[in-house]
Amino acid sequence: MKYCLACAGVFTGEDWRCPHCGYRPEQRHGFPLFAPELASDSGFRDVLFDKLVALEAPNFWFRSRNRLICWALDLFFPEAERFMEIGCGTGFVLSGVATARPGMVLCGSEISSAGLACAAARLPGVQLLQMDARAIPFCEEFDVIGAFDVLEHVQEDTEVLRQMHRAVRPGGGILLTVPQHEFLWSRTDERACHVRRYNARDLADKVRRAGFRVEHVTSFVSLLLPLMFLSRLRRQRSNNERDINSELRLGRLVNGVLEQILTVERAGIRAGLRFPFGGSLLLVAQKSG
Repeated sequence: MKYCLACAGVFTGEDWRCPHCGYRPEQRHGFPLFAPELASDSGFRDVLFDKLVALEAPNFWFRSRNRLICWALDLFFPEAERFMEIGCGTGFVLSGVATARPGMVLCGSEISSAGLACAAARLPGVQLLQMDARAIPFCEEFDVIGAFDVLEHVQEDTEVLRQMHRAVRPGGGILLTVPQHEFLWSRTDERACHVRRYNARDLADKVRRAGFRVEHVTSFVSLLLPLMFLSRLRRQRSNNERDINSELRLGRLVNGVLEQILTVERAGIRAGLRFPFGGSLLLVAQKSG
């Protein structure tokens, strides 16, 4: 069901025009804009989306995270039919889900209209919309909603979680990934427009307060944590300013070795290991009902 951001009315149908108050979101380049004032001022530099398209597919971190997300989706929500990603960026995660679950109905949202253009090229036929995650225009519409390295960009992360709770069907749930450990904070976080790094307890508490039941929490990028810490420390001490994507550009050999290490780590997670430390967190939660 659709949720009118103007009058809080709930309605169905293909048209976004609210039958209760007449509100209809602006359309631009074929996308409905629910927060047009933020469409070109997302805080994440719009020019980086085009660069990310080329960097994501071969990069060990993006590839490994996609596999972990698809594993969690299959394990915890095997019957899910409708999936929404908040902050879909260039559409890399959604394209991975589309491959892993070809029958699933997908929807992607992004605050930046530049990001939507990149995602549309990668995901023909997928519903895409521009919105502020603090105001989601759906009510009990999706079986699963994912937000992958998104919450750390939003000051009001608890409001985003409450909005996700309304938009998920009873019995459905959410998948989250976020950066972990405050001691890893560096200029990389600042240039990425992060407002925080999380710890597992804080994230789980926020998810529970939003009305979800936490099903699974684990760290990942755990086996690479010492290397990640040293890399961040070196960058913090250096006066050399690099662009936000510089650490994603790796040689083929290094990239391959790091991917194999995370493949071993993911096998441990699949076997039931829950790593207490790691560069990132994965959390799975369910909406009661």
